[in-house]
Amino acid sequence: MAGKQSTPGEIFAELLEDGQPQALAWVTGSAALPTLSGLVKFYNTPYGGTLVEAELFGLPGQLQPGNSQFYAMHIHENGDCSADFQNTGGHFNPRQTQHPQHAGDLLPLFSNQGYAWISFYDKRFIIPEILGRAVVIHRMQDDFHSQPAGNSGEKIGCGVIRLTNRQDQKNLDR
Repeated sequence: MAGKQSTPGEIFAELLEDGQPQALAWVTGSAALPTLSGLVKFYNTPYGGTLVEAELFGLPGQLQPGNSQFYAMHIHENGDCSADFQNTGGHFNPRQTQHPQHAGDLLPLFSNQGYAWISFYDKRFIIPEILGRAVVIHRMQDDFHSQPAGNSGEKIGCGVIRLTNRQDQKNLDR
């Protein structure tokens, strides 16, 4: 239909279905949770901000029907996942805001039988700002009020945010 306007949701669905993410983070589990793994993808949007898609497997908990749990997911300042993720620093917080307004405070993951998938739009950061930083998965859900970081427990998964290819670097530099 000529002249049809698309909604942001339709554009986001198209990006997820047919688009190439500009950056991604391969998440791996801690020494205590070596089966935790997943991928977090970051897409540019025509609205500024970033579309984020995360898919994780092997989240802890009993794998029984009806067993669900929430986990915190954050972007941390440092892209250093060594030493069981103890070198990732605090939440990415370029505007020095209170928790949970940090740019690195992401939506919680909802796990069902160890699997979680989520997609959301976030206008608090753009991809060049988060490159080289870490996506961190925490054992518990964020409480959204404790300072400075939400009392979300130990870091159980980590991945460094990287560009998907050289062409994306050229596009981001424009």
